[in-house]
Amino acid sequence: MESQKNTWKKLSTQVIYENPWIEVEHHEVLNPSGGAGIYGQVNFKNIAIGIIPVDNDLNTWLVGQFRFPIEEYSWEIPEGGCPMGEDILEAAKRELKEETGFSAEKYTMVAKIHTSNSVCREVGFIFLAENLTHGESEPEETEDLQIKKVSLKEAYELVMNNQITDSLSVAGILKVAILKGLV
Repeated sequence: MESQKNTWKKLSTQVIYENPWIEVEHHEVLNPSGGAGIYGQVNFKNIAIGIIPVDNDLNTWLVGQFRFPIEEYSWEIPEGGCPMGEDILEAAKRELKEETGFSAEKYTMVAKIHTSNSVCREVGFIFLAENLTHGESEPEETEDLQIKKVSLKEAYELVMNNQITDSLSVAGILKVAILKGLV
């Protein structure tokens, strides 16, 4: 696919909010038609990491938690943040262990996605984790997690029925279901 020229012009940028996880920028711009406008952008300070642990019987594990921004309980693949400069595979191993207790002998990156590219430049990487060994989970203090074992086919059906809606989870489960021949 060909890359196209950027037709937006930034006139000024101001950080209007910042915390340890995000910053919000306000841009004064000229839009592609040349008209004056504004653009808000959220910059995440971590890379998004998702992991789909799959055992030899094609079972996987979902993590459930209440998500503050959407005010809903959400079932997802194990996920977390990778600080800029940290190796994404090492972050995937850490997050899988923290949230599920699992470690894996084999990790395969199955997807790179931009989570919401109309308002942020967040990038996410999704790994398939195989040849699992179970241990004790080590959730962070902000995490009140439930862990549920389901078949990969059931996880796929939960995505298709809009019961799993998290972007990393949807992309990862669909891609792994295809790679494993379930679709």
